[in-house]
Amino acid sequence: MTPKSGVFLGGSCVAAIAAVGSVFELSSGKPDLGGLVTGIILAISIPLTVVFFLAAVRDARANQ
Repeated sequence: MTPKSGVFLGGSCVAAIAAVGSVFELSSGKPDLGGLVTGIILAISIPLTVVFFLAAVRDARANQ
């Protein structure tokens, strides 16, 4: 694993945590940042999780 793939993997973890937190906030009924902002965070963090994870895997495979 290279430092670059580690950064991508870390970004994927942070985005996944943001997605899970947004789901919990929305399910609570009264999100701290408001429903719209929390929904936007959720909508952005799900694709970012996938993109960062795939980038980490591609980088790790390319440097084997």
